[in-house]
Amino acid sequence: MLSGLLSTPRPEPGHLLPALAGSIVILFALPLFLILGWNLSAWALAAVLWLGIHALDVVLRRARKSMGNLATSGMQAFGLLFKTLGLLVVLFAVASASPHLALAAALVYALAYTLELGLSLVVYFGSTR
Repeated sequence: MLSGLLSTPRPEPGHLLPALAGSIVILFALPLFLILGWNLSAWALAAVLWLGIHALDVVLRRARKSMGNLATSGMQAFGLLFKTLGLLVVLFAVASASPHLALAAALVYALAYTLELGLSLVVYFGSTR
């Protein structure tokens, strides 16, 4: 049963709904930061990273549409690596100057990403074909 679940080919699900769900997490974090008196720079950093990663994702997705299958796979791998490394470089650079700022931004980003990933998996494995 489980092997059939993992081996069934499915089309790539849409990215809009999971990205919007993650964006809602980012938006709901703003009032929390305001109420608790936390540094808004951390929230802004998480929001900018979130928007930047998704903007790059949109650009890469559009570029992949005009390529062949092999080039598309390479572009997807490069995009995933580039986005991950870019995110880590920014967070490590901020952490060297202000560890609390980087930690708060990383936690907000991680919550949004976790919701996006979970919803993506539910949408992907929830489709029958």
